Amino acid sequence: MTSPQLPPNAYTNAPQQHPNLILGSLQLLFWLIFRPSAWRNHLERIDPALDSDSSLIILLRQGRWRNLALWRLFIQAYFILPILANLLLGLILGALREPIAIILIHVKVGVVVGVAVGMAVDVSEGVAFGVAFGVAFGVAFGVAGAVAVGVAFGVAGAVAVGVAFGVAGAVAVGVTGAVAVVGAVAVAGAVATPVALAVAIAAGITINSWRPVLSFPFLILWNYLLYRLDKGRNGKSPCLLRFHFAFWDEWQRLHLPGLDEHLLLIIENNPVEGKAALEYLSTSPQRWAAQAAQIELDARTLQSCKDVEAIREAHRSLVIDELRSEISPLLRIFSRISEDVDAALNQASAYNQRLLLRDVADKLNLQLQNFSRSSDKYTVRFYPIIKSWREIVTNYADELAKITELRQEIESPYIIGIPLTREQEIFTGRDDIGLRIEQLLRDRRRPPLLLYGQRRMGKTSLLNNIGKLLPSNIIPMFVDLQGAPSSASDHAGFLYNLARDMEKSAKKQGVTLPSLAREVLKADPFTYFDEWLDKVEQALEQNTALLALDEFEVLDNAIAKGRFDEQDVLGMLRHLIQHRPHFKVLLAGSHTIEEYQRWASYLINVQVVHISYLKEAEARQLIERPVKDFTLRYEPNAVERVLQLTRCHPFLVQLLCAEIIVLKNEQNPSVRRLATFADVEAAIPEALQSGGFFFADIQNNQVDPTGQAILRFIAAQAEGAIVSHQTLLQQFPDADITFNLLLQRELIEEVDDGYRFQVELIRRWFI
Repeated sequence: MTSPQLPPNAYTNAPQQHPNLILGSLQLLFWLIFRPSAWRNHLERIDPALDSDSSLIILLRQGRWRNLALWRLFIQAYFILPILANLLLGLILGALREPIAIILIHVKVGVVVGVAVGMAVDVSEGVAFGVAFGVAFGVAFGVAGAVAVGVAFGVAGAVAVGVAFGVAGAVAVGVTGAVAVVGAVAVAGAVATPVALAVAIAAGITINSWRPVLSFPFLILWNYLLYRLDKGRNGKSPCLLRFHFAFWDEWQRLHLPGLDEHLLLIIENNPVEGKAALEYLSTSPQRWAAQAAQIELDARTLQSCKDVEAIREAHRSLVIDELRSEISPLLRIFSRISEDVDAALNQASAYNQRLLLRDVADKLNLQLQNFSRSSDKYTVRFYPIIKSWREIVTNYADELAKITELRQEIESPYIIGIPLTREQEIFTGRDDIGLRIEQLLRDRRRPPLLLYGQRRMGKTSLLNNIGKLLPSNIIPMFVDLQGAPSSASDHAGFLYNLARDMEKSAKKQGVTLPSLAREVLKADPFTYFDEWLDKVEQALEQNTALLALDEFEVLDNAIAKGRFDEQDVLGMLRHLIQHRPHFKVLLAGSHTIEEYQRWASYLINVQVVHISYLKEAEARQLIERPVKDFTLRYEPNAVERVLQLTRCHPFLVQLLCAEIIVLKNEQNPSVRRLATFADVEAAIPEALQSGGFFFADIQNNQVDPTGQAILRFIAAQAEGAIVSHQTLLQQFPDADITFNLLLQRELIEEVDDGYRFQVELIRRWFI
């Protein structure tokens, strides 16, 4: 339905017919000739079973005679239009000074023939041919005897064929053309030569090819006049753009110059009409104008970003669709930059914001170099925009540095709750785990690996940074199974997302893998994925791919729900391990393979790499020297206290140290840059509160009610207190399984003849 703010019947392929019988009839003929989509939509609106190939008369005889709209169409098509056409003929003959009596005869003959031919053709060929032939043949017979009978008839018949074929499309033009030729010869006799008839018929059939060319100069003048008038009115509603021939002639394939500028003018000054016009043109022969206007609008939107807040929001409004296909690579660049800026500004500390913004500035510098080497018109248009963005991001990063120095604040490098990436300097240690993985990867038996550890122990951070720990000939391909692969609805989607993540990860290591199109996988997903792996192995050359599948439990859950077939997915992994020497597989999760029997039956001889607490030296570095030029210093007993409270747990060390920095930044600058034992103690309550999601996950998701009761009972004792086996068995006589689970989860440990908490901060949560 047309919006109330739009002029009636503007910018739509389904306009309403004028209620007046005569004007509505002329409108029908106009749609039939110039706007076939409006004609087809009108037929469908009258009756869903009615289209250009349908017979109006047969439909009425099949019980649809109660449909008044069908009768209205019947009367307009087969009575009013022939009458109007021949009345027009009568006026023309009158102007040629033909006698009135002769004119009346011609008009009567034309009307009778038009009605008869229209109905006859309707039954045999459909309503579109019926209307076109009825009008054209009626006029042709009306002309007969007055002016060059044969030629006139031949031209009229041929024009009817051309128009009707253009509308009906699939109707056999040979049959209709034969009817026209036979009729022409029968009427014309010797007057019209076969050559003239052939030329006339050819002209009629090709009318929609040459008419737009002949009318082109006049359309340019008309459209330019509309543009100047709209510009003088500042595009006020209702706009004159709706009278532009782009909206009235669907056969005009030539680009109408200036249409994109006119469209932009209306969008700027009258967004409602402009959007409607843009949507209409996007599916019309003048689609180029909609595309050009949309690209310019995107450029102006990006150019309007004058600060980092605007840049961070830009990706939310960017739409990369078919209309923008020519610049989709450019838009993806801006979208990724916007997302990176958003991620940077979401960092809690000014230090991490500045760190990530520097990376963004480096990416913008690289893109500027690429843009400067291109002469593509769109690249030239977007060059000043990316240059402006670089200046905005760089200036903001410099401003952050000045503010921090002016306030003498300590910049926090700690990242809480999200995995560390390759770009983040704070990743510390894990050399021993990297060495163990490297040794296992060199094992000729090619066993699958399991990186096993409790939540927040740094499994994903390790996988993100494992390229730093392994030789350069091992190419990590990190896939987060919590993301798109396990969320896919079918095998094709799973394998497509798996391949896409592998490709992205390899690219970060400087290796370009062949792409895999989603459409290819639909017919036979696992076969085509296997063929793609052949190409990947060729791209790897002498290198080895480490396929690292993080959070394998999520994929198991998708299999359990029946979204994926166990044998297909896990069988594919087993086949990859056994038969592709260029590939090694590493799973990562917080459960052992034994806890997931379906995996154990497919993956034989899995080697477990246990990731747990940091080494003390690694934890000390994370506390005292997390990044270069770290300005906070610790008293020795303060460092020892952090180690005691966290037991070198990587997440808890960062959590507590981050809260210490928040606390110090609130203190007087004279004591701000030295952390004391008292500062560590004061930061504990804040750490428990800000890290509540971590502790609550342990309490609610990792242990059952009995386990919670045991943990609270032990926590009620003093720090480091050991509760004897006997005491616990008296309190919890049937909890052997629960005790084993708590030990496996690394929440408690067995000491002498009792149990105690492994980590003091976790004990504090359960008090």
